[in-house]
Amino acid sequence: MEERVQLSVLYDFYGALLKENQRRMFEASILEDYNFAEIAEEEGISRQGAYDAIKRAGKQLYDYENKLGLAAKFQKQKKSVQDLKEKLSEMNVSWDSAPWQAVLRVLEEILED
Repeated sequence: MEERVQLSVLYDFYGALLKENQRRMFEASILEDYNFAEIAEEEGISRQGAYDAIKRAGKQLYDYENKLGLAAKFQKQKKSVQDLKEKLSEMNVSWDSAPWQAVLRVLEEILED
């Protein structure tokens, strides 16, 4: 996975654990695509300070994932649900019945998140 996408996923799981200023700068850099100079100006710090803070935040997110593994577990569960949906689709059953429609709705809801 591209690092920017990976960091974005990790931020979804662990962003609330970062300090407020780290969250602000990380969001500006990774989610809103601001450059370090723009972030530094907004925060009133040096470009190097912005760079260091964002890199530190990214490292913290990776550290949280290495310790807790929530993002990897989520991706694994999502893959399992997708596999289940595909296997159910291969079955020769009538999908018109209410119970099967309910099962499909639940699977779709899980996959949307």
